[in-house]
Amino acid sequence: QVQLVESGGGLVQVGGSLRLSCAASGRTFSNYAMGWFRQAPGKEREFVAAISRSGGSTYYVDSVKGRFTISRDNAKNTAYLQMNSLKPEDTAVYYCAARNSYGSGRYYVTASLYDYWGQGTQVTVSS
Repeated sequence: QVQLVESGGGLVQVGGSLRLSCAASGRTFSNYAMGWFRQAPGKEREFVAAISRSGGSTYYVDSVKGRFTISRDNAKNTAYLQMNSLKPEDTAVYYCAARNSYGSGRYYVTASLYDYWGQGTQVTVSS
């Protein structure tokens, strides 16, 4: 069992930045590929970014490329999502997720492939 706790959300103006953190506990963090997803009101949960267990491979949805950066610190059992140049359409609840990965370079973009989820953190971008 892996427990995930997100933090770092909040209210920010257009063009601002936030860094989300996802603290993991319970199992060996470096065995898990990590992902960030978001869900806006009235919309389905969507993929945002993913990172392999080693941190060497990353992938982003087109709408955040060049603005968001996913990273991880396996020594601290934490994954991050640095969000810059925020837009109103980035407003959503952001969730981190973990999947036990057997390949050090693999990442996953499909929500159903993840084994564990955090409770979410609200990000609101005001104009």
